[in-house]
Amino acid sequence: MILRSDCRHFPGDRPCRFNKESGQTCPDCHHYTPQGVRILIIKLAALGDVLRTTAILPGVKEQFPDSYIVWLTLREAIPLLKGNPLVDEIWSVEDDLPTRFDTEAFDVVLNPDADKRAAGLATKAKAPEKRGLLLDIRGCLRPTGPGAATWLEMGAFDQFKKANNRTYQELIYEMLELPYGRQPLVLRLTEEEREEARTFLAQQGWQANDRLVGLNVGGGGRWKKKRWKEASFLELARRLADELGVRPLLIGGAAEQDFMLRLQDALPVGGVCAGPNRSLRQTAALIGCCRVLVTGDTLAFHLATAQQVPVIVLLGPTSAAELDVYGRGAKIVSPIPCIGCYLTDCDIDPDCMQLISASHVFEAVKPFVTG
Repeated sequence: MILRSDCRHFPGDRPCRFNKESGQTCPDCHHYTPQGVRILIIKLAALGDVLRTTAILPGVKEQFPDSYIVWLTLREAIPLLKGNPLVDEIWSVEDDLPTRFDTEAFDVVLNPDADKRAAGLATKAKAPEKRGLLLDIRGCLRPTGPGAATWLEMGAFDQFKKANNRTYQELIYEMLELPYGRQPLVLRLTEEEREEARTFLAQQGWQANDRLVGLNVGGGGRWKKKRWKEASFLELARRLADELGVRPLLIGGAAEQDFMLRLQDALPVGGVCAGPNRSLRQTAALIGCCRVLVTGDTLAFHLATAQQVPVIVLLGPTSAAELDVYGRGAKIVSPIPCIGCYLTDCDIDPDCMQLISASHVFEAVKPFVTG
């Protein structure tokens, strides 16, 4: 058999792209590259955490230059990893267990996920070296080193979480024993996806030289008080349009449909609503068209950061320290003593997000659309 089935370019069930493009065959193809060090990364949820965990990929490649990387996640997160040049294969829990997981072996397993499903999978995986969090026979989480212990304790003790002054990326680099250098998130959209976003905006009257400011009205389902208030979004949108001639773009999901419709009806002339039924990648492509994005601590923040779109992120119940805007944008933290409480709900009135004024956000946005 002339086929070199261990080549990283061979998908197994069809010809590789080099055979398709120029008819090359083994063993003379100069594109042949063996898999090298096989690494399994396990990160299941949530979507925003999956995306921001892609920041470890450049570090993995620095430590293991010839590595072959398999990422195990949930099916819903696959679009965030699709097309990533640093990931060789994407496995889902739903589709690739138990067939491939039970059969294949790795050299290194990296699991920064404290979810017991993820930790159990990391423990079960066949590999001589494992970093991050594992699960013992009594169902208890076990860190593999001091960095993993730090992360585990931060998740267990609110006072440790509040006292933290390091970003998520720095913490998981330490946990996984990788060389930290403020590496970026990695998200790759196709030109077709970006053109689709530009076409949609053009259909709404947008032109290429328009200054578009994204307003992400979503807040996620876990923290009820994480979303900025409706009246504040509306005041900001009106000021952006009236004072700066800026077009606001409303971004949100199905959970925010009613909220978006109310805002859309009240938007200044020229405002655009992205609609609630867009895919993750379609939403990402629209965010990529913005001069700046205003958002809470949600997936949209990471979608913007991964595309180097400046972000004004509004923070109340979750950690400001863990977020990195990479020198693009600003973090606006609520002026309330209980900031970063991580409570899913509270009775304080006015609450943390109500105390972030539209004027404050307007001034933070202004440099990104007037420069």
